This record gives sequence, C-alpha cells and structure tokens, in this order.
Amino acid sequence: MTQTENLIKSLSSRLTGPLAGAVTPPGDKSISHRSIMLGGIAQGQTTVRGLLEGEDVLSTIAAMRAVGAEIHKEKDVWILQGVGLENLREPSGFLDVGNSGTSVRLLIGLFGGRPFTSFFTGDASLCKRPMGRVIAPLEQMGAHFMSRSGGRLPLAVAGATELKAITYLLPVASAQVKSAVLLAGLSANGVTTVIEPVPTRDPTERMLRHFGAELAIEKTADGADAIKLTGRPKLVGQEILVPADISSAAFPMVAALLREGSDVTLKNVGINARRAGLITSLQEMGADLILINQRDLCGEPVADIVVKGSHLKGVTIPASRVPIMVDEYPILAMAAACAEGASRFLGLGELRVKESDRLTLVAEGLKACGAQVEIEADDLIIHGTGKPPQGGATVKTALDHRMAMSFLVLGMATDEPVAVDDASVIATSFPAFVEMMNGLGAKIG
Repeated sequence: MTQTENLIKSLSSRLTGPLAGAVTPPGDKSISHRSIMLGGIAQGQTTVRGLLEGEDVLSTIAAMRAVGAEIHKEKDVWILQGVGLENLREPSGFLDVGNSGTSVRLLIGLFGGRPFTSFFTGDASLCKRPMGRVIAPLEQMGAHFMSRSGGRLPLAVAGATELKAITYLLPVASAQVKSAVLLAGLSANGVTTVIEPVPTRDPTERMLRHFGAELAIEKTADGADAIKLTGRPKLVGQEILVPADISSAAFPMVAALLREGSDVTLKNVGINARRAGLITSLQEMGADLILINQRDLCGEPVADIVVKGSHLKGVTIPASRVPIMVDEYPILAMAAACAEGASRFLGLGELRVKESDRLTLVAEGLKACGAQVEIEADDLIIHGTGKPPQGGATVKTALDHRMAMSFLVLGMATDEPVAVDDASVIATSFPAFVEMMNGLGAKIG
C-alpha cells in the first residue's frame, strides 16, 4: 500500500513535546512541475533528482506523456527524453490534472501555441477556480478557448499554428499567469514581454535559462520588471537537482517553533529571495531560525535551516509580501495564533482564489479552535495571547492540502486535539507528511 493510500480521510494531532531531528522536506513543487514540462519539450535527455512525487506533479507527468514526452523513473532519478516543442502531439483524451492549478495554467500556455486541441479537467476544487486571468493574454496571442462560465474547467484550448508575441502587463501579481504567457511565448515569433509591477516567484525564468532559452529582465521607467523571452529557442536537456520546497518545509518549521525545547534541522531548502517571505516574517516574530551551509544548486540558492522552539510575538505583514509567500499564510496564521499580541496580515485577497477560500477557512478554523480572529476587507487579524488556543475542533479543509497540514501543526501545540475532515488531499504536495512529522516527535494519526 502506498503512502497516499495510507492517508486516511480524517486525521487529528495532539499535544506533543519538543521536536528533534534532521529531515529533508519534499522537492520544490514549482521547480518539479517546470522541470517536467521543459524537459519534455527539450532536445535530448533530462535527468531530475529530488522531484516532488506528489499528486500535482504526477498530473503534469501524465499530461506530458499524453503529448509524446518519454518519461520514466530509474531508482530515484526521473529520466525524460524530450521530443522538441514542435513535435508535441495532440492528446487522445481529457487531461485530468486533479487538484493542480499549476499544471493546468502552465500547460494551457505551453499547449496554446501548438496546432492541436487539448481538453482539461480536474477535481471538484479545481473546477471552481477561475482560469480567466490566464485565458485573456493567451487569447491575445492567438489561442482559442472554450470553458464553463467564468473560465472554469472543464476547458478546451485550441492552439494556434503560430502565436503572436505580445507585451503583457500583469493585472495581478501572479507567477502562474506570468509563466503561462512565457511558456506560450516559446511558440511565438519575436519577443514576448511580461511586465510585472510587483515581483513574483521566478522559477520559470530560472528554468527557461537553465534549458537554454534567451531571456532577459529589464527595468521599465517606473521600476517594474520587463521579462523578455525570445521565441522558438532551442532548448537542450539538462541535469536538474530539485531543492526542498520551502512551502513544505514551512510545516515542520512552524511546528518546531511552537514547541519549547525543539531543535530541528531542515536540509537542502530553497531560499530564493522571491520564495523566502515566510523566513523573513517568522524572524520578525522572534523565531530562533538560522540558515547554515548556504550554497547554489542548479541556479537556485539553498541552505539548511536550523529551527528551535521560540516565544513568538505578533507582527504586521505588508501586502507587498503576498506574491513571495502566498502559499505560506495558512501555516503562518497558526504561528500567529500562538504568538503574543495581535498580528495583521494585509492584502490577502489572492488567498480567496487558491485551492479554497483560504482567508475565510483559516479564520473559521482558528475561531473553532478558540482563537480570536477578524477579517477586515482582505486583511486577517489574529489576536494572540502568548499561548496556543484551546483546540478541540474538527476543521474543514475544503479539499485544500495546506489547510489540512496547517491545522494538524496547530494541534501539536493546543491542549485539546485538532482534527481535519479530509487529510487525503495532503498527498497532492507532501505524501510523507505524517511519517516525517511523527518521526520528529509529532502525534498525528
């Protein structure tokens, strides 16, 4: 029986003592997705070590196989024989990407410039999420779409024989929209430019360069980044070592902070400045958290992170930090609920259109556990008392893996256990979550 099959639907966690040990969190999800996509369209062989083997990335692997890429695993190495972008073939059936918003948004960009039609669907959660912000620029480039109302899945994209290079100003700070346009730009003649007024996560830019694309970043007159990609590049297979995902490392990181006497080392974690907003925020809260053995891995900065139990204090996190830590707000909210004083997380509107309405669900879950929480417009205010809330609730996850893991971490610090109604979704990004956390001393089951 696989780890995924072992994850029962309902799980709970209970008060634990200090956590201790050294672990390597699962591979970076963003880099894993992109290594499979670009390795699948590059010329020659790509090898990937450290790939995240969660359900989201496996959905991307299945989709790339469906369009002709040869992908298999030998021991702990994934091997891809790329077919070249121009040789992708029309998939024979629906591409079911499960819960993975990254898969569908990036793949419709990649396939939007190919002369075939592809059909996408997903699980109940993904089919509620809007795709319009990706559809709009791709239609400007020449791709055609049919979807349910609001740009929701199921969705069909009819690729253009030749896409038009455009200059696109991002209306929202979104690495996925930026990435979809750049991946479409691989099929365009000329230079595709994406202008982002607010910097977002940049694994696509780094990975495109790693595979040989001509990509430059310039500053506009008003200080925005203009990312310029020359279309129709020759991409060449590469060796890739995927660092550990800071979004996954966040769970043992916060768990250790919340238990006095904890001493946990998280190894080989990506600390790209456009991903590391959580580290900055926790340090502002007083976390005993240091980076050691800093180094570079395939163009990505990595480090080992040593975390010790800490007395945290409330802070105000500006809206400008949302693009570089959007996925980490649920677990940061658990830290804030145990901190001393009020924390204000500003400008969290983007959390309403993630796997769930995370803003509402975090607030409701914390209230159910006894914390004092308010939502003012798109701001989340958590009134910490200097000790964990009481716990004792079963929290709704709404098919959201980060909600499930965040509240299981909270239950490790509360007097009464905290349960989540559906833990099966954890497998989308962190199949070994329960095993790893219990290995450090948690009591999840």
